[in-house]
Parts: sequence; structure tokens; C-alpha cells
Amino acid sequence: MKNKREYDVIVIGAGAAGLMCAIEAGKRGRSVWLVDHAAKTAEKIRISGGGRCNFTNINTRPETFVSGNPHFCKSALSQYTPRDFIALVEKHGIAYHEKTLGQLFCDESAQQIIDMLLKECEDAGVRYSKETTVYSVAAIEGGGYSLSTSLGDARCRSLVIATGGLSIPKIGATRFGYDIALQFGLKVLDTYPALVPFTFQAVLLERCKSLSGLSVDAIVSCGKQSFREGLLFTHRGLSGPSILQISSYWREGDEIAVNLAPDTNMFEFFKARKHENGKQDIQTALSHIVPSRLAESICVAEGIKGRLGDLPDKKLEALARAVNDWRVKPAGTEGYRTAEVTRQGVDTNELSSKTMEAKNVPGLYFIGEVVDVTGHLGGFNFQWAWSSGYVAGQNV
Repeated sequence: MKNKREYDVIVIGAGAAGLMCAIEAGKRGRSVWLVDHAAKTAEKIRISGGGRCNFTNINTRPETFVSGNPHFCKSALSQYTPRDFIALVEKHGIAYHEKTLGQLFCDESAQQIIDMLLKECEDAGVRYSKETTVYSVAAIEGGGYSLSTSLGDARCRSLVIATGGLSIPKIGATRFGYDIALQFGLKVLDTYPALVPFTFQAVLLERCKSLSGLSVDAIVSCGKQSFREGLLFTHRGLSGPSILQISSYWREGDEIAVNLAPDTNMFEFFKARKHENGKQDIQTALSHIVPSRLAESICVAEGIKGRLGDLPDKKLEALARAVNDWRVKPAGTEGYRTAEVTRQGVDTNELSSKTMEAKNVPGLYFIGEVVDVTGHLGGFNFQWAWSSGYVAGQNV
């Protein structure tokens, strides 16, 4: 380092990916400056997993990510695996546990993960500056980059953009990373909120409001993709893990199909009940499979009531479809305000999957959420941050 304003590497963004990249570059003997405009470090880590940070998923595989190029994530994920991050967590003595579907959480607090990463940065000799604004970035003739910041000008050989997406603006999300990509001629795919609840209009919205707080196990499908997890009715529409998952595949105008009783063929159930006890009320019969409030709502919406024995099979079929294949068209989503991540972003065709470096802009790297790689719910997005950050850190 010639002076305190010249570095081998500058990393913009001190979230999960940026911290990991800075650590790995520092461990390789690079002089590293990590800068972030926020006052607090890695707020997205701190608030994740209900404050316990779902830091990875042991079932991570390429199929658990959405991208314009489904193969792009393979190299980074194979270079730095969930087991590698678990080893780091264990090295720091952080107790953790597995929840359903391979999700790993801290026993105590997400702050432990932040403290672990900051300790690794310190040990690797990384200089870290919070509340630092980067005003502009320019390429230097002959290689490298110059930055104008609120702490003065700086220069580096390699510049890493780890500024995240647009989700949760209240903790500082900005378009900065996309703007830098465009400035240097990289293609940026239109961004959308992902892992986000759906909203509805008029009639459906009123129905969801009346069921607010009710949660059921459901299979939610859009196109060829489907997820079986919890579904939650809210005063704004539909939420819960199954809805958040499918939101990454949904496009405006798409219909979603919801199976509210995944383990029951409702038509067969109704026919059997009709044979056994024709005097039973249809709503009462349905309430044996779904919560009574939901049973009432479905019967009212379908305009079907009365005793099983009095209802023709045609009506039983219609009611069964309303349970096993409820078709709804969301008006939209709750947007970036509540979205856990941002879908799309810097086009993966512009980057090397092995190094995360821009193919046509030497020394410029993009990692984490700013790139068009979006994980499923359940720790996958953090694993992408660790893996892409690690890979860039090995090559800057």
C-alpha cells in the first residue's frame, strides 16, 4: 500500500457478500478497503430469520436458485459450500440448529454472525468505513479505478460491487450497484421484488381480510413450479413461506393455483361422506379437512350450502376444485418494502461464473444480490452471498 488512499481492492457494500469478499481478499495479503453508506453493519443479516439469521441451507443446489442462466451459480456454489460456512461458524463457537428443510439458524442471535465476520475482517487487515458515501467511480487509464467518496478520493486495482438489491429500502437499499453496472456498459435485467407477499383487489382482498391470521399447509403453484409450505391469510392478501417462494416465479398477470388440502382428494372425500352420512352439512364436512373459518369462506364464495345428501356431484366437484385447485390472480405484491430479495439485476452473461469479474471490464466484480441470482426462501440467498463473495475474494 503506497499510502492510505491506495488499495489493491475496494469493496463497496458491507453486507454478507461484501464482508466475505473483503475477508478472503485480505487473507490473501491484499490491501482492502470496505466501505458502506449505512451507519449499522449488515442490517439484513441482523433482521434475518427473526433475528437469528438463517445463515445457510444444507440442501443448497443449483435448482434452489432462479436466474436467467440456471448454470451460472454452479461454479461459486461448488467453490464455497454450506459446509465451508458451517466450519467458519463452528470455528467461532457459534451454536446453531437445523429447522425444517435444511435451514440453519443461530441458537442465540444474528449479531453473532455479524461479529464473526467483522472479527475475520479485522484479522485479515481489512480497513472498514461505515457511513461513507461513494459519489462517483471512474476507470483509470492503464487499469484500476478511482473513487470520489465522503472520506476523500481513493484508488484501487480491483473494485467489487456488493451493494445488494432494492429490497427493504428502510435499511438502506439503493440502485447504486445497477447504476455502476450500466455506467460500465453491463446489461442490467429489470428488477422485481421477490420472496414477497401477494396483494389482491376488492372481493378477494375482503375474503383474505376476513381470514387474516389463519395459516394452513398448502401447495402453491405457478406454471411448472410449485412449493408445499405454510400459507398465511393477511389483511393485505396472501403470505407465508409457500407464497413467498412462488413469488420469485410469478409475473404480473399470472394466475396461481392453491391446493388448500394437499393430502386429501376432496371430491372423493365428499362422495364418501355423502355415502356415510348424507344428513351432514357440507360446511361441517369440509371443516374436518380445513379450519372452520376457511370452510365457511369457501362455501360462501362458491355459493354451496345444505346437506351432503341433497347436493349433486356437480356441486361437490365444484367445491372440491375450490379446495384442491383454487385459482387466483394476484393484483401485485407488497413490493420492495417487504420483499426479502430482489429478482434479476446484473445480467450473468456479463460476468465470469468462476471469478465474478465483468468479462469486458477488467478488475470490476459484482457479487451477491445485485447479480441475477435469486435463492429460494430458507438460507439460500445467504449461501449465494458467501459463495460469490468468496470467489471474488480469491481473484481480486
